[in-house]
Amino acid sequence: MAINRSDLVSKLADKAGTTKTDADSVLSALSETLLEAVGKGEKVQIPGILSVERVERSARTGRNPATGETINIPAGYGVKVSAGSKLKSAVK
Repeated sequence: MAINRSDLVSKLADKAGTTKTDADSVLSALSETLLEAVGKGEKVQIPGILSVERVERSARTGRNPATGETINIPAGYGVKVSAGSKLKSAVK
Protein backbone atom coordinates (compact mmCIF):
# COMPACT_ATOMS: atom_id res chain seq x y z
CA MET A 1 0.00 0.00 0.00
CA ALA A 2 1.34 3.43 -0.92
CA ILE A 3 0.64 6.72 0.79
CA ASN A 4 -0.14 9.41 -1.77
CA ARG A 5 0.47 13.12 -1.23
CA SER A 6 -2.99 13.92 0.17
CA ASP A 7 -2.75 11.02 2.65
CA LEU A 8 0.71 12.21 3.69
CA VAL A 9 -0.54 15.78 4.17
CA SER A 10 -3.43 14.51 6.31
CA LYS A 11 -1.11 12.41 8.48
CA LEU A 12 1.36 15.29 8.87
CA ALA A 13 -1.43 17.68 9.86
CA ASP A 14 -2.76 15.22 12.46
CA LYS A 15 0.68 14.51 13.97
CA ALA A 16 1.69 18.18 14.04
CA GLY A 17 -1.70 19.42 15.24
CA THR A 18 -2.00 21.85 12.35
CA THR A 19 -4.19 22.40 9.32
CA LYS A 20 -3.86 20.44 6.12
CA THR A 21 -3.10 23.69 4.30
CA ASP A 22 -0.14 24.41 6.58
CA ALA A 23 1.11 20.82 6.36
CA ASP A 24 0.88 20.96 2.56
CA SER A 25 2.86 24.22 2.54
CA VAL A 26 5.60 22.66 4.68
CA LEU A 27 5.72 19.56 2.46
CA SER A 28 5.99 21.76 -0.64
CA ALA A 29 8.78 23.80 0.96
CA LEU A 30 10.64 20.61 1.91
CA SER A 31 10.32 19.30 -1.64
CA GLU A 32 11.56 22.56 -3.18
CA THR A 33 14.48 22.79 -0.75
CA LEU A 34 15.49 19.19 -1.41
CA LEU A 35 15.35 19.65 -5.18
CA GLU A 36 17.35 22.90 -5.08
CA ALA A 37 20.04 21.48 -2.80
CA VAL A 38 20.52 18.22 -4.69
CA GLY A 39 20.47 20.14 -7.98
CA LYS A 40 23.40 22.22 -6.71
CA GLY A 41 25.29 19.09 -5.70
CA GLU A 42 24.69 19.45 -1.96
CA LYS A 43 24.01 16.43 0.22
CA VAL A 44 20.77 16.57 2.23
CA GLN A 45 20.61 14.57 5.46
CA ILE A 46 17.70 13.97 7.78
CA PRO A 47 19.52 12.14 10.60
CA GLY A 48 18.22 8.64 11.20
CA ILE A 49 15.79 8.85 8.29
CA LEU A 50 17.62 9.34 4.99
CA SER A 51 20.27 11.13 3.03
CA VAL A 52 20.04 12.25 -0.59
CA GLU A 53 22.94 13.30 -2.79
CA ARG A 54 23.84 13.85 -6.42
CA VAL A 55 26.45 11.45 -7.77
CA GLU A 56 28.47 11.62 -10.96
CA ARG A 57 28.28 8.80 -13.46
CA SER A 58 31.21 8.40 -15.81
CA ALA A 59 30.82 7.77 -19.51
CA ARG A 60 30.51 4.09 -20.36
CA THR A 61 29.52 1.70 -23.09
CA GLY A 62 26.28 -0.21 -22.98
CA ARG A 63 24.28 -2.51 -25.13
CA ASN A 64 20.93 -1.89 -26.79
CA PRO A 65 18.81 -4.80 -25.49
CA ALA A 66 16.63 -4.86 -28.61
CA THR A 67 19.40 -5.01 -31.20
CA GLY A 68 22.46 -6.04 -29.19
CA GLU A 69 24.31 -3.07 -30.68
CA THR A 70 27.00 -1.43 -28.53
CA ILE A 71 26.19 2.18 -27.63
CA ASN A 72 28.09 4.96 -25.86
CA ILE A 73 26.41 6.35 -22.75
CA PRO A 74 27.61 9.87 -21.93
CA ALA A 75 28.71 11.00 -18.45
CA GLY A 76 25.95 12.44 -16.32
CA TYR A 77 24.46 12.64 -12.86
CA GLY A 78 22.31 10.36 -10.77
CA VAL A 79 20.70 10.53 -7.34
CA LYS A 80 21.73 8.35 -4.42
CA VAL A 81 19.22 7.88 -1.59
CA SER A 82 20.42 6.11 1.55
CA ALA A 83 18.16 4.92 4.36
CA GLY A 84 19.05 6.01 7.88
CA SER A 85 19.14 3.79 10.96
CA LYS A 86 15.62 4.66 12.17
CA LEU A 87 14.15 3.95 8.74
CA LYS A 88 15.99 0.64 8.53
CA SER A 89 14.74 -0.33 11.99
CA ALA A 90 11.15 0.52 11.02
CA VAL A 91 11.09 -2.16 8.33
CA LYS A 92 12.26 -5.00 10.55
